[in-house]
Amino acid sequence: MLDAGSEGVTIFGTTGEGPAFTAGQRMAFLEALLASGVHPDQIVVTITALALDDAIAIGRHAAQRNVHRQMLMPPFYFNQPRDAGIVEAVSRVIRGIGDPGLLLLLYHFPAMSTFGFSHAAIRALLQRHPGQVAGVKDSSGDLAHAQALAREFPSLAILVGAEPHVAPVMCVGGAGSINGLANIAPALMRRIVSAPAAVSPADARCMAGLLDVLSVRPGMPFVAVYKTMLAEQTGDDAWLHVCAPLSLLDNTEARAVRDGYRALGPIQ
Repeated sequence: MLDAGSEGVTIFGTTGEGPAFTAGQRMAFLEALLASGVHPDQIVVTITALALDDAIAIGRHAAQRNVHRQMLMPPFYFNQPRDAGIVEAVSRVIRGIGDPGLLLLLYHFPAMSTFGFSHAAIRALLQRHPGQVAGVKDSSGDLAHAQALAREFPSLAILVGAEPHVAPVMCVGGAGSINGLANIAPALMRRIVSAPAAVSPADARCMAGLLDVLSVRPGMPFVAVYKTMLAEQTGDDAWLHVCAPLSLLDNTEARAVRDGYRALGPIQ
């Protein structure tokens, strides 16, 4: 991904099955990634965890290794907490990490966490932690919502998860994207982010075709689809592993995904 032009990698997000890994496993992987030569500024560590102390431990470990770019989902295991509780939870994590250089992305993904960060909560966190709350990763899939964030919070980096929305949000002030498709086609996403006002028809068609493969059969888990595409792309079926409770595609689904991917031709 880095060789193809990605500015960085995000580890242990939702596409990366992050919540399935323990704090110790995440710390060990970060150390291995750094030892492999990836620069700290090229890494975003997702510190989302059930216990706030675990999120603090993961974030502090990363900060001590100069990985200051971190991402945090709101506490997703309680039903509809109030903004005041969400703000205090995130604030407690920031204070616990204790890193003045922290650059925290608020991970807004209500379909996953059942709720997200309201504008009021974002504003309150900005007031409490100016400079440390650096942006929002918006995976709502709602173009109007992402554009509103970019307009309302010009000091924040608004990073979009829905690939078709990357260019239109960047054109009103968005900062770029953290997305799943970059695992499959990093050069494609690099071109879109580099020139959001001039996305070529060929790149738009390629992106749409790849996204169509995600739903070539109804109800498929997107992580397993991405891994099946990677297995097809690389010729390496070692990609075909997922953490429970996720499961692999059945034979019919896997065949449809592989056929759909091959039908697109070489991905540039």
